[in-house]
Amino acid sequence: MTPLGAVGPSAYWYLARGTGAVALVLLTASVVLGVLGSIRFSVAPRWPRFAIDTLHRDVSLLVLVLLVAHIITSVLDSFAPIRLTDSIIPFAGVYRPLWMGLGALSFDLLVALVATSLLRRRLGYKTWRAVHWLAYASWPVAVLHGLGTGTDVKVWWMLGLTVACAAAVVIAVVIRIGQGSPSLERVRVPAVAAALVAPLAIAVFALQGPLQRGWARRAGTPASLLVKSSFTPASARAPAAAARTAPAPAARRGPFSAALAGTITQTAEPGGAIVDLVLSLTGGAHGKLRVRIAGAPIDGGGLSMTGSQVVLAATGLPSVMQGRILSLQGQQFLARVAGASGSAFDLRANLTITGQGSAVTGTLSATPAGGGG
Repeated sequence: MTPLGAVGPSAYWYLARGTGAVALVLLTASVVLGVLGSIRFSVAPRWPRFAIDTLHRDVSLLVLVLLVAHIITSVLDSFAPIRLTDSIIPFAGVYRPLWMGLGALSFDLLVALVATSLLRRRLGYKTWRAVHWLAYASWPVAVLHGLGTGTDVKVWWMLGLTVACAAAVVIAVVIRIGQGSPSLERVRVPAVAAALVAPLAIAVFALQGPLQRGWARRAGTPASLLVKSSFTPASARAPAAAARTAPAPAARRGPFSAALAGTITQTAEPGGAIVDLVLSLTGGAHGKLRVRIAGAPIDGGGLSMTGSQVVLAATGLPSVMQGRILSLQGQQFLARVAGASGSAFDLRANLTITGQGSAVTGTLSATPAGGGG
């Protein structure tokens, strides 16, 4: 018996989103401390000004550390084609380029803030101050990045976290403007209006964009990561039996093909769904193929793939082979599987969903990994 096991987003997927959410909270705290620190704000009478400044600096450094972890885990999570350079050079990537570019821009602004703060004595106060105020733009840019790229944007706790961060920054800005120097009287009303309009504009954008169905496609997600609606029928109970196969009489080393027939089911999960395919191989090879795809919902009832697992057991293979999907286009996919002996195959499947949306037929062609086909 070859159990497929549970599949879902990788540990890197969770780490990337966790560090991103915590970084947003700490960046908000840094912005609030920076804005209120200029009016000698203190959370307690016993806290001197230098303690607030030190806390502001340390929180900013911690934000940078978390963002580095966020970038590394996003790159290591191989389901999204994100390169390290995409996180540094704005708008250079292929995965949601605009929204990933905003994240890179926010990171670059924070790096400039930390670098100039460390070199403050050599740069002079005016230069440092100009860069410092420019770096505050990293907060709204980071919020837009999170809304545009985050797969958790529709989850209630993430929405609540974003709203709370926005409210904290708006309150801090209003207090800062209200208690500022009298020389700022002429700009006080426009500044307060801008502080209130900016979060409203972000809210309108979220309601019209990321919170609407079909955002994954419109945001620039590559087609290979979108599971189209024709590939995800209505929910049904997943089969309990695992794939079984007869012992292989001889090891396969060359390409082979087979006909496929089986079932497809979809199961709802928190924040998304899991699609299971249980397929039998006949013709050129005999055995079982199981495919599991995890993802977040998109427009039309499909999924934006966040994880996959492929298990192949067939006559002629020295062992059960396991791997993942490399590319998915509607009812066609390319997967790579490998066995305990080190042999690997690229699998190309062309599927057709028939009947009431639960029966599947199709063809499978397998070639040694890297051998073309």
